[in-house]
Amino acid sequence: MSEKSPEDLAIEARVRAALEAVADSFEVLPCDPALADTAAFCAHYGVDPSESANTIVVASKKEPKRYAACLVLATTRLDVNHAVRALLDNAKLSFASGEETSALTGMTMGGVTVFGLPPDLPVFIDSAVLSARTVVVGGGSRSMKIRLAPEALSRIPNARVIEGLAR
Repeated sequence: MSEKSPEDLAIEARVRAALEAVADSFEVLPCDPALADTAAFCAHYGVDPSESANTIVVASKKEPKRYAACLVLATTRLDVNHAVRALLDNAKLSFASGEETSALTGMTMGGVTVFGLPPDLPVFIDSAVLSARTVVVGGGSRSMKIRLAPEALSRIPNARVIEGLAR
């Protein structure tokens, strides 16, 4: 693996601080950046996709832009057109672009996590994520993932657990 950039190191430190504030324990999983996308990560590292969760940033289509971070199991699909739309007052939504996501979170796709996000960004967590035995989430960069007990996720500031956020 290549050397981490100063930006990745700073993001990972921010993520660890946010994790330490809500999780009694967690495991840092080093990851080859080329294998950071969920399907490749799970296949290569032997992680069950039902215990892996993706953080997806959504954005309103109209100005002023509104954003939310959504956490769903890798085996499900985020219900953007109904569940998330209702949570964001029926705004027309789309997935945030990689550029928008990076500008908003400081994280690159494949490493985005619900930890260390801007304090004013709403975080919606699908209730199914909390039923996993353990869950693997992004670590802030493409070279790190985090395994933790799912109940720690409900202690994230600005987080709301939503029934039916994903299908």
